Amino acid sequence: MSINCEILDLRAFQAVVELESFHRAADALHISQPALTRRIQKLEQAIGAPLLERTTRHVAPTAMGQEVMPLVRRMLEEFDGSLFAMKDGAQRRGLITMACVPTAAFYFLPTVIKTFSQQYPHIRLRIRDLTANEGLQAVARGEVEFGINLMGNSDPELSFEPLIDDPFVLAMRKDHPLAAFETIEWSQLEPHPLVVVDRSSGNRTLLDGALARHNLKLNWFYEVTHLNTSLGLVEAGLGISVLPRLATPQDDHPFLITRPIVNPVVSRTIGIVQRRSGALSPAAEKFVTMLLETWKTQ
Repeated sequence: MSINCEILDLRAFQAVVELESFHRAADALHISQPALTRRIQKLEQAIGAPLLERTTRHVAPTAMGQEVMPLVRRMLEEFDGSLFAMKDGAQRRGLITMACVPTAAFYFLPTVIKTFSQQYPHIRLRIRDLTANEGLQAVARGEVEFGINLMGNSDPELSFEPLIDDPFVLAMRKDHPLAAFETIEWSQLEPHPLVVVDRSSGNRTLLDGALARHNLKLNWFYEVTHLNTSLGLVEAGLGISVLPRLATPQDDHPFLITRPIVNPVVSRTIGIVQRRSGALSPAAEKFVTMLLETWKTQ
């Protein structure tokens, strides 16, 4: 099904939402207020739902308007980026929008971004570091072109291309009794205060599910929101923590050490998530190709 609307209709809607006023939006677009109203009405008719709530003093997006706004903003940004590219053919320009779990933002992206920016210095990147669930939603709603996320989503509208397996390890201080072992059994964690991330985390969901299949369960003492907080408590000597290896210090740390946990080994798979029905922009396609070439060989 196609939706019949024009770029000016989208710009009209964006201007009203951002300026919170029909009068100010009309002035900004250099059109009359009746013309602006017709543009909004045309877009609402095309979508089949009201996008704005109007009062004598205030205008705000409806629930549908809030859902549509990120898509409109991205469409206009891509359109403007394409115009820039056509206007100056010698300069390869564009905008890439992506969502990624924080571990990926820290570990995967810097190396690739450095190389990519050297080859394509006029392509900008907008990176949204989100939780696994938020990142998947951003991809599914079209707010971003693709995501770097955890495997495990069952949405048939999304595809997943694996990049790397990331096993869970035990993080502890170097002077902790368990540091004397080369590998750790899950049962060995029982006597020690354990720091875990809460159930809103995709890592926690994945870990709990994997352990439940082996009739195992983590008995935590501290529950936190972010992986970095876990490391802070561990470094302070308050407990031990089960973390993805990529979330732990990669170089020799003055206080912390990690050990593999076995029987079973639990890993998460990180990869690229895309909408099956959506095509990547040329700039995003170049970036994803470079990402795959860099990390699938690791």
